[in-house]
Amino acid sequence: MFVVVLLAMVAAFLALRLYSVLGKRTGQEQQPLPRRADELPASIPSPRTVDVVSDIRVPESRNIESGAEAGLRQIVAGEPGFDVPRFLEGAKAAYRMTLEAFWRGDDEMLKTLALPDVHAAFAEAIAARREAGETLDNRLVSIERAVISDARLDGREARITVRFDADIAAVTRDAEGNVIAGSLTDAVETHDVWTFARTLKSGDPNWKLADTDEA
Repeated sequence: MFVVVLLAMVAAFLALRLYSVLGKRTGQEQQPLPRRADELPASIPSPRTVDVVSDIRVPESRNIESGAEAGLRQIVAGEPGFDVPRFLEGAKAAYRMTLEAFWRGDDEMLKTLALPDVHAAFAEAIAARREAGETLDNRLVSIERAVISDARLDGREARITVRFDADIAAVTRDAEGNVIAGSLTDAVETHDVWTFARTLKSGDPNWKLADTDEA
């Protein structure tokens, strides 16, 4: 009987010791398992920085003189769709069309290509030529170079000056068709300075000839 009581006391003592250990936090308990990715809260993306363009750049080109860069930047700022290489291609086409229209005396075509005062000067020269009974048998052989030498913006009125270096074969004939000046076999090197004008953001996308001069 004494042995049974002794064993019962030992069992009770061990039970109390286990409770005193398991019932307390020791800092060595198992840490919770990491949650699955789909259980994690969605991460908040950090805001992206936006690159601010501090200056409107004009593409570097050997066809733009340094004195024209500031004016071109103003024109691009006033009409972001303006494209310098495309303008130069259009200017060369206008140069050819205007010369050919003047040579054959096409007044209606010149009206669409030039501003009124320039068109008036062309019309006066054509009239004088007809009165003298003379005709021009000219040919634009090639445009060797077209360079933007100046550009300006006044309000919405833009002006761009282009220097054309070209080879032209020129012949003047009298009323009987005889050659009185020039030669179609020898091209003459010419240097023209033409200014084109346009109102930015207007309905008319065409640049018109506003001034002509010789270099």
